Amino acid sequence: MSKPHVLICGAGIAGPVCAYFLSKANIRTTIVERAPSLRKAGQQIDIRGAGLTVVQYMGLEDAIRSKTTKEAGLAFVNSHGRKIGQFPVDENGGGMSFTSDIEILRGELSQIFYDASVKDTEYIFGDHVTDLKQTGDNVLVTLAQGGQKEFDLVIGADGMSSKIRRLAFPSEGNALKPLGQYTSFFTIPYKDTDGTFAQWYNAPGGRCILLRPDNAGYTRAYLSIMSSKPAGYFKLSITEQKKMMHELFHDAGWEAARVLEGMDTADDFYMQEIAQIKMPSWTHGRIALLGDAGYCPSPISGMGTTLAIVGAYVLAGEIAKNVEDFGEAFRGYEKVMKPFVTKAQSLPPGAPASTFHFLHIFANSLGS
Repeated sequence: MSKPHVLICGAGIAGPVCAYFLSKANIRTTIVERAPSLRKAGQQIDIRGAGLTVVQYMGLEDAIRSKTTKEAGLAFVNSHGRKIGQFPVDENGGGMSFTSDIEILRGELSQIFYDASVKDTEYIFGDHVTDLKQTGDNVLVTLAQGGQKEFDLVIGADGMSSKIRRLAFPSEGNALKPLGQYTSFFTIPYKDTDGTFAQWYNAPGGRCILLRPDNAGYTRAYLSIMSSKPAGYFKLSITEQKKMMHELFHDAGWEAARVLEGMDTADDFYMQEIAQIKMPSWTHGRIALLGDAGYCPSPISGMGTTLAIVGAYVLAGEIAKNVEDFGEAFRGYEKVMKPFVTKAQSLPPGAPASTFHFLHIFANSLGS
């Protein structure tokens, strides 16, 4: 039996990693990405535990470490900007640290994985899947720009709002589990006072401002709020979303005015509802979901990138091991990943509200 031709939807983190390992098994792989090129925007992310082990298998640890933001740790600040407590990076993994020793911009990590996989992977940018029809032998895929093509297997690695999930799992319309928090991400000009530590400020009304200097001479700004007011943000234009942020944060204090001014000219602004994706199964016939598309743990878990990397490695390995039985491959994928995903998605009761409340009390206690 010939080896399968696999279509992966999404050229973010999970997709290219999966393609890299499939190519090692001489399995033909195509990645289709809706964006016209690799997405350079995105927040700072980290790699932990098993995710780092997979990166080492790929021989990419040095390349990734060379691109880390060199964030020195996390500092809590009050409304006057005074540091009331700080926690440096613990490179040995012990003690109390809010920062991983591998913190990297999402765009940088995506580029590294793309470079590692592009030689043996067909990439199609500026296109996306509009329809899927499974037959006994393949999946007939309709592309917005490229007509119809047949693939043996299809993998949805297209994020929390996955189009593949909506097409292949129509009964899972309630897979997205909102956590009541909304966050906007964007880049603002760096100031010397931003230093090398991330700075966290808790404002009244369940609001938070987080500033994280990067390794490119800029500062990544995060505006987060526990509120129902931003619900429906995805129906608004970016200009309207920015206006909403002004209304919600104009009186937040600390660096709010500067952050909002920088937001107005930021060309990488985006909003995200903090949520998890929970499904009883990530596979259906010849279609599988990978990373955030199937089991987003939410950014507050700190495990999204690691889950995506590990999931890609496991799925590719199971397909390579069971090239003549995709059903067995998918069963193996779910069996290995279920315990890992369950643990990563196990947030504290009431999170993120409880986490915000704890950090607010914690920060106040540091300043008392």
